[in-house]
This record gives sequence, C-alpha cells and structure tokens, in this order.
Amino acid sequence: MNNFRKFEQAKEAVNQIIIGQPDVVDLLFTALLAKGHVILESVPGSGKTKLAKTVVRVIDGQFSRIQFTPDVLPSDVTGVRFFNPKTQEFELLTGPVETNILLADEINRATPRTQASLLEVMEEQQTTIDGTTVKIPSPFFVIATQNPIESNQGTFPLPQAQLDRFMMKIPMDYPTFEQEKEMLWKQRIGNPIDDITPILSTEIIASLQQEIHQVVVSEVVMDYLLRLVSKTREHQGIELGVSSRAALALLRAGQARAFMDGYDFVRPQDIKSIAQYIFEHRIILTMDSSIRREVSEVTREVIQSVEVPVEARVT
Repeated sequence: MNNFRKFEQAKEAVNQIIIGQPDVVDLLFTALLAKGHVILESVPGSGKTKLAKTVVRVIDGQFSRIQFTPDVLPSDVTGVRFFNPKTQEFELLTGPVETNILLADEINRATPRTQASLLEVMEEQQTTIDGTTVKIPSPFFVIATQNPIESNQGTFPLPQAQLDRFMMKIPMDYPTFEQEKEMLWKQRIGNPIDDITPILSTEIIASLQQEIHQVVVSEVVMDYLLRLVSKTREHQGIELGVSSRAALALLRAGQARAFMDGYDFVRPQDIKSIAQYIFEHRIILTMDSSIRREVSEVTREVIQSVEVPVEARVT
C-alpha cells in the first residue's frame, strides 16, 4: 500500500470517530502535510481535545500533552537544567515539547510568558534550555485548543507574534441533530478511540511532506495569492494585514490541498478555499471597524473582492 493511500485511510479513521466534522479533519491533515500548526477553537465540550487525541492515535509517533493553566511555567513546557545530588552534576531534562505531536490544551489559559515559550520551537523546531539548544524530532505538529475568549474567565489572548506561528485557526461548530445522535449511538458501548490502531508512521508523514514541494505553482496562482495578501494590507477596515509568513503558509497549504485532491499542480480554488483559515487570526481590524463588524466577515469580504483567475492544467 502506497503512502498516499495510508494517509487517506488515516483521515477516514478519524472521520469515523469525529462525526460531522469532515472539513475540520481535512484542514487538520492539510496543515500536517504543510508542516504547519493549528488552533482548534470552539465552546467547551464540542470535541476539540477528542479530535486532537484521535489524530494522535492514527499516527505512530511520540505524543505529549500540556494542560495549560495560569500556573504552568515556561520550564514546564520546554524543560529545565537541574542539579543531580547523586552525580553532583547539572543535568538537562527536556520538557513535553520534545515530541512529534504536541497537544497544547486550552493554550489561552497560559500566561503570556508561558505562551512565549512555544515561539522558538514552533518556528525553528528547536528549543533553548539555559543556553543549550535541543533539536525537536521530525515531524513536529502542534495542535492547540482554545475556547472563545469572551466565554471564559482567567484567559490570556494570544499575542500577534504567537498567533502568526499558527498556520490555521479552525473553528468547530455544533453537530446536527442526526450527527449528534450517531455520535451518542457509537459511544453507548464505550470509547471508539480505544479501538484505533496507528496507520501513519512518522517516516510516511515526513516523506509526504517532502512530496508536496513537487506540486507545481504557476505564476498565475502565485500572483493571485499575493493579491489576496496585499488586499489585507490595503483594506480600509484593517489595521494590520497578514504577514509574509502567512503568504508562505498559504502557499504550502495550497500545495498540500492540491496534493490531497490528487493534483500535481495548485489550482486557484485551492488557495481561495483555505485562505480564510490562514488569514482570519492574523488580521487586526481598525477600532471603528471592530465595533461594527467581525474579523471573519471582513476576511471573507477581502477574499471575495479578489477575482479568481481561470487556469488550465500546468505542464
């Protein structure tokens, strides 16, 4: 069985457990292929952590979880150098970031100082502990969860520098009546996550991550992508548009989306379909605009205002 088929099987296995969220699962796997990190956002009890744990179960790699609270320290995340009285020497104890998949649960409950401890590892796949640099194994994928800021006490909004490290912010909606019924029906005899066996090895993921770089990006698609990025910086209702890191994230995600659909070239629609999830958490509205409108509404307006080019297959 080839690597791509195993990748598809892993997605199917997650969709069997996470009922009614195929688009969310698709976006999560897109980010994994594109070497990005994601934030899952929704109200408490909607399945964010369950989704993350299900993805972890289909991957045969190292997994760590951090349950963020205001008293979690940066050293609890990255690690610490401590004195061992038995050996009379200082030893390095790495934290949970030394893993393949890191679940950062309720990340917005951590203090800004603790949130900042993830900046280096998310960008450079390494962490520095008391002057010692520790390389993080590949692949490295951070799945953060958070509840909406306005519905929680004791939360700390992620600063812009931290948000920019995440490739996507993915909202999760409530399931429909029938979907919730199916979910409850499956859970009546136990937790279906317990029956999942690993499908993807870290070697397969690393290989697929390399393959998406071969997906062709034409000049037409590149220009369309850059027009979208530029539009966020020119819109009158936007105080801060998206960064160059966002442009690169959109490019990689577009390649991953095309690859997952079986194409060897990026279509304009691949870029358009995923731009909302890459742009929305990076955009800051002007004071006047934020009073009258939601960021999601302005982001959709920006995307719709740029004409989608028609492109034939790239050879």
